[in-house]
Amino acid sequence: MRFESHGVAALSLSRLSARCWQRLLWPGPARIPGALPARSLSSMAASIRFSPAARSLFDEPLGIAVQGLGPRQQVTLRASLRDEAGELFEAHGRYQAADDGELDLARCPALPGGSFSGLEPMGLLWALQPRKPFWRLVKKDVQTPFRLQLEVLEGHGDPPGQLLAQAEHERLFLRDGVRRVPVREGRIRATLFLPPGNGPFPGIIDLYGTGGGLPEYRACLLANYGFAVLALAFYGYEDLPKEMKEFHLEYFEEAINYMLKHTQVKGPGVGLLGFSKGGDLCLSMASFLKGITATAVINGSVANVGAINKSGIADIIDVLNNPLEGPNRRSFIPLEKAECRFLFIVGQDDHNWKSEFFAVEGSKHLQAHGKEKPEIVSSMHLLVGKPVMWGGEPKAHSEAQRDAWQQIQAFFHRHLNGKPSGTTNKL
Repeated sequence: MRFESHGVAALSLSRLSARCWQRLLWPGPARIPGALPARSLSSMAASIRFSPAARSLFDEPLGIAVQGLGPRQQVTLRASLRDEAGELFEAHGRYQAADDGELDLARCPALPGGSFSGLEPMGLLWALQPRKPFWRLVKKDVQTPFRLQLEVLEGHGDPPGQLLAQAEHERLFLRDGVRRVPVREGRIRATLFLPPGNGPFPGIIDLYGTGGGLPEYRACLLANYGFAVLALAFYGYEDLPKEMKEFHLEYFEEAINYMLKHTQVKGPGVGLLGFSKGGDLCLSMASFLKGITATAVINGSVANVGAINKSGIADIIDVLNNPLEGPNRRSFIPLEKAECRFLFIVGQDDHNWKSEFFAVEGSKHLQAHGKEKPEIVSSMHLLVGKPVMWGGEPKAHSEAQRDAWQQIQAFFHRHLNGKPSGTTNKL
């Protein structure tokens, strides 16, 4: 079956971008209760302490402290990491140690002049910026960690002074015991992530957007929390179509049946999680196929074209085809046919498309057909072949992203597992 579709998506905290699920570096207070010291230069009095000490999950808060400084000593903390292509990402913060010579980022605010300021325990992570323009931090091999390098430098000069301490910390994507299983069954091209234990586990199919390929980092992070997650490719990967011209529902139906028949997957239905173009594919799957219990959509995509602003960067938000008018109406997904619960997450400063507008229209459509109102959470492209305006602000982006991540897990636990959400956030 061939189909056309437009995405409906929708959390509202602040100005957030459509890039919401390309970077996963959360802020979060994490004190240092006697954590073990990380590796530092043996000849230096200062030492860096992380909590957890040497390794942590990529979506886990990381505590950072420096000990052995002089009373109220001024220092610069510089964080860096290289991605798998060797591109460098950096951030720095200017600090002053406490009277006892300790610098705990959970208690000491960053001073003006660095990549961020104020009390930001994880600012050195969410503020990381690439040296290469328009480069994004994306993890391709989830079996290897990102290695975060941290340096403590004397003073607030530009450049700062003498190196006082340095340490390395690994940010992991797979919790111990999580299994990664490549899937090449029938037409399916995917990777299945299974939590430790015998299961069965609540199942989720994870779809990405117009970039194609087989991104695995979100699927494996979800598997860390007890879900069996199938990261599903649908174009631009191995023997799948090279271009995004048309999609056939039978392919996605085959993936649903694969999950429902798997001995490690708990029925009677599965969940769907889609970002960008994967979002409207998930909405189409939920509307036309059986066996789906819960569907979460992040900044669902619509057909679009690009315009160019004065800087040569595409800003495509106002040049989208409206699926509610004229001949495009046929691409509006018949959500009323779905037999599942919906969660829509949108970025209010999304410069790819009007995510919030389409989410609200989708909600109206469902309610007009007697369906339950979906959860809508507002948070703050390869398609056009050039850099695009994403929108958003790094600090607000990271805060809303962390909240959205908790909301997604709670949504699937609630509707696939029958368990309480474990979060008190109510938006």
